[in-house]
Amino acid sequence: MAAYVPASLLTFYYMRIFGLLMIIGVSLTGCGRFGKKVGGDDKDRIVCVSKQMTEFLFALNLGHKIVGIDLTSTYPTETKKLTTVGYHRHLNAEGIISLEPTVVIHQGDIAPANVMAQVQQVGIPVKVYPPGSTIDSAKMVLAMVAHDYGADSIARRLNQNLDRQLQIADSFVRRFPTRPRVLIIHFGQQRNQYFVMGTRGTANAMLTLAGGDNAADTSSFRDLSAEVIAREQPDVILATDFGFDRLGGSMQKFMDLPGIALTPAAKNGKIYRIEEHDLVYFGPRTGENIIKIAKLIHQ
Repeated sequence: MAAYVPASLLTFYYMRIFGLLMIIGVSLTGCGRFGKKVGGDDKDRIVCVSKQMTEFLFALNLGHKIVGIDLTSTYPTETKKLTTVGYHRHLNAEGIISLEPTVVIHQGDIAPANVMAQVQQVGIPVKVYPPGSTIDSAKMVLAMVAHDYGADSIARRLNQNLDRQLQIADSFVRRFPTRPRVLIIHFGQQRNQYFVMGTRGTANAMLTLAGGDNAADTSSFRDLSAEVIAREQPDVILATDFGFDRLGGSMQKFMDLPGIALTPAAKNGKIYRIEEHDLVYFGPRTGENIIKIAKLIHQ
């Protein structure tokens, strides 16, 4: 009989092996004939169509190399000065190619599927990094990007600071004796409608770390409706910035959405706008963002 190996141990070994393979892969695909890395000189022109990767590049002091981003890349504020190439799920090759990038970076969550093939056909390299969907994997991806651009020491410093901030956030959240039921309402630009974020994914993980319980009754996304809201009856509602702002930033207009006005959150004045980039992916600011979310939902 085969020996039993705990799932946690398997995960640990998988992450170690995965990280080693990725670093080897990055080194091999990112080196030229004489071992020169893909990035790391002043001629780099990066188009980045991943909000997590955009923040990583800026955190690594590489933001000046970016010439184009997708619409969801909104952090840091310097992104407002950059050319956008569209929503990452509605890209077109012409817009990307017109910026004459030396590389296009993404994490696999793009559409349509043939866009990157078209970009590569004109000789532009495409670099795909794994999604940093957990805190540990986000730290690993940050280190991979840093390795490509000769910024390893910056990544180490950022990851060490993240560990410290997570400890501070954990101590802060422990102050609160109750866990409010929180509903996250987001506007999906791909489907052009509001929906409720379910109990799976980064936003849910961030909410849990901030001391809240997701009021959603599904693990996936669910279209916003009066019936859904009536069932979930949240104590607090977090409305991501794009969906809230498209109503003119009006709380009254937001409360006119189906079922919102009848919730305990609305009756007690506990509907809060939150920046999407503080909630939906992990990165160097995660510890700070957990505290920010905790302050919102526990006030």
